[in-house]
Amino acid sequence: MAVTIKDVARVAGVSASTVTRALTMPELVHPETRERVRRTATELGYHPNRAARGLITGRTGNIGLLVPDLGNPFFPSVVKGVQARAHEADYAVFLADTDEDQAAEAGLVRKLCQQVDGLLLCSPRMSDDELRAVVGDTPVVLINRRLARVPSVTPELLDGMRQAVGHLIALGHRRIAYIAGPRSSWANRERARHLRGVAAAAGVELVELGSVTPQFEGGVAAADQVLAAAVTAVIAYNDLVALGLLHRFATRGVAVPGDLSVLGFDDIPPAAMVHPALTTIALPKEQSGRAGVDLLLQLLAEPGRAPAARRELPTQLMVRASTGPVPSSSARPHPAA
Repeated sequence: MAVTIKDVARVAGVSASTVTRALTMPELVHPETRERVRRTATELGYHPNRAARGLITGRTGNIGLLVPDLGNPFFPSVVKGVQARAHEADYAVFLADTDEDQAAEAGLVRKLCQQVDGLLLCSPRMSDDELRAVVGDTPVVLINRRLARVPSVTPELLDGMRQAVGHLIALGHRRIAYIAGPRSSWANRERARHLRGVAAAAGVELVELGSVTPQFEGGVAAADQVLAAAVTAVIAYNDLVALGLLHRFATRGVAVPGDLSVLGFDDIPPAAMVHPALTTIALPKEQSGRAGVDLLLQLLAEPGRAPAARRELPTQLMVRASTGPVPSSSARPHPAA
């Protein structure tokens, strides 16, 4: 026989209405009572009826998550964090992949708004005005994007760039290239902005080589430009681009890091598996997903308020084999140039 709310109430020593509030509107219940109810429900194996809960609360019990490219190993890690935290809060997650299509992104948001209590937008490509329109329709939290008066979770990009440039300077590099990501990407704009400032303050010459698709193919396409720029090190927008650089350099007989150092961003799993293993700035992927759900739950618990909470999570330099001392004669051309 299925366990009911009355069973949970009897064992927990509270009323059935208190059980309902503890499981659907926990902010209204004393923490000790709430924890006792939840513990009792778990021990008895009680599973609330979502449809019935929706009639009581006016909520669906669902949250939406949009990501730009599930083929990029960065985003499944964010999804994992979102799902884990949502499960703890008894929410289901509706996931959509926009495939780096800004127009498709706006359409998917409109559809999801009708089926969820709130949205997590991870690295959205929409314009600020489009995002503001979305925020007016449903509770929204941004991950890897900032917008005034909208809750967001972002990595400490300035500190990440300081770590990256400081590492290369310590190895003797003074002329560094940057391969940019999508022009519509907030993360790309912020990384480039911080890199310019850090490089200028350190007296490092920065060569910006334009935007590429944030994928392996983008790095392959940009590699020849890096060689023509006569730099001793290159920072890629993300690890996928950096892996494309490594592939093309190997094809052209350019030794990494003997002739040229390569540094990525994200620390996706393949970064440590390639040869040479990729030096990169690790971003807090799963933690970002969990933190995004936390902020969204706060919005849902206080619908009358719209706290513009911002959370910045730390980054970490992962030193591996793709960076090394500047070549003894950095003026000489690369072997395959």
